[in-house]
Amino acid sequence: MSQSGSYIRIDNVSRRYGAVRALDSVSLDIAKVEFIAILGPSGSGKSTLLRLISGLDRPTEGRIHFEGKDVTELPPHKRGIGMVFQEFLLFPHRTVRENLAFPLSMRKEPQAVIDERLEWVAGVLSLTTLLDRYPSQLSGGQQQRVALGRGLVARPTLLLLDEPLANLDRELRQEMEIEIRRYQKQLGIPFIYVTHNQEEALSMSDRIAVINNGRLEALGERQAIYDHPETPFVARFVGKSSKFQGTIGPDGKTVRLARHDFEFELPAGKDFRAGDAVEIFVKNERFDISKKVDGGTGIPSRVVDVVLRGPFLEYVLETDRGDTVIAVKPKRNDPLPNQERVLLSWNPADCHIFKAGS
Repeated sequence: MSQSGSYIRIDNVSRRYGAVRALDSVSLDIAKVEFIAILGPSGSGKSTLLRLISGLDRPTEGRIHFEGKDVTELPPHKRGIGMVFQEFLLFPHRTVRENLAFPLSMRKEPQAVIDERLEWVAGVLSLTTLLDRYPSQLSGGQQQRVALGRGLVARPTLLLLDEPLANLDRELRQEMEIEIRRYQKQLGIPFIYVTHNQEEALSMSDRIAVINNGRLEALGERQAIYDHPETPFVARFVGKSSKFQGTIGPDGKTVRLARHDFEFELPAGKDFRAGDAVEIFVKNERFDISKKVDGGTGIPSRVVDVVLRGPFLEYVLETDRGDTVIAVKPKRNDPLPNQERVLLSWNPADCHIFKAGS
């Protein structure tokens, strides 16, 4: 774990709905001051896991502990959690002040407590000047901050966020990613953030738990998940990669691609046998492109399109065997032109190799 101690423990939790196993034997420890992202494609089980942690659903098997206390059977309002959803769920005919106060009013808190909490959360989220406005008078980012405030106003010991930025445009989403991470560090409580967006998971979290088909596919610090994927699914899902088929050479030290006349040394620490069929994943930004020259080493290709991505260029390449590969390189003054013949290659240490079918 990236932080010392276990504040939340999910112990061998499963959830079945009839014959469907939505979550399968997931175990996870979360520290007290930690931002953890639950990342996975639609239908992977990540929202099911969030519902179990929140108490909105019960596991079929396994237990959930907060600070050493078994909360598996406790309802949500007794778990000390806050929740923020994809939909802002703000009351349109109530002011920001009234929206923020709603959870406290439902708990029949004294007015003095409500006023103190409102002042605190408005200060944290820079909402003080907006308290008398209605949701229709707010921008998308301001509405999102109000939704966060409503989840935080009761001062929960844990905040659960279910794809809260999905409805924002890209620029605003990136701004809110920075803000949400800052709030978590400032508040010093765990945030559990469910998303299918790998950019959000990588930009905000301390650690990432990758869920696939109801199982915990990988768990680790965000940089490790990106740079050192442990399974083919993680290599394919986290980051943009190209996949190649290959075979381990007769000396057990080289890899030869199945469809291309290209061979490279097996990276150190890889344990395969001669003749093993393997899958090779190379992240788009790890490709090397050189102008094609006789005697060069690489996959013969040609540039079929160049896409500008701000400070980067995406080269859409077509190999001589008809495969499409995208290579990302920093923008430069002399970009490769369309139809330029090139050789595509990579540093063996920068690719990820798995036995076929693993």
